[in-house]
Amino acid sequence: MDRLESLIREVPDFPRPGISFKDFTPLLADPAGLALAVELMANPYRGKRIELVVGAESRGFIFGIAIAQAISAGFVPLRKPGKLPRKVMGVDYALEYGTDRLEMHADAVAPGQRILIVDDLLATGGTMLAACQLATNLKAEIVGCTVLIELAFLGGRERLKPYGELHSVIKY
Repeated sequence: MDRLESLIREVPDFPRPGISFKDFTPLLADPAGLALAVELMANPYRGKRIELVVGAESRGFIFGIAIAQAISAGFVPLRKPGKLPRKVMGVDYALEYGTDRLEMHADAVAPGQRILIVDDLLATGGTMLAACQLATNLKAEIVGCTVLIELAFLGGRERLKPYGELHSVIKY
């Protein structure tokens, strides 16, 4: 963990005053660090018959696609409004510093499909909760949720308990 933590920079007052942003772009630029992060996020879900990995725009795409490849699953993107060309389902949600909306194609997940939800960071849980709600609305089976970074002091984990297992690699 020390190796990965050394590749994450804290940026004060971004995106607004009072927020300490965890910048993992140095980790992405380090091949060994990136490979380790993906493996540590994916390993608890190997052998669990995951069919699809669902990742939230935009940083969830980075890890989601790599994890999907690592566990031989497909990938479904969750996008901001107006980015998907076919019929969509959406959920509005609160962030620690505002509100947003996630959408996915209405036919992206079949009822009963086993999915893993991926994002870069769990803070208050708004983005991950929206992803879980979308998956549940489509009657998917959520096997788990995985994130690189968890800001445990913000309590997001508690909000996700109804949706099953949450795995985080680094906790602050």
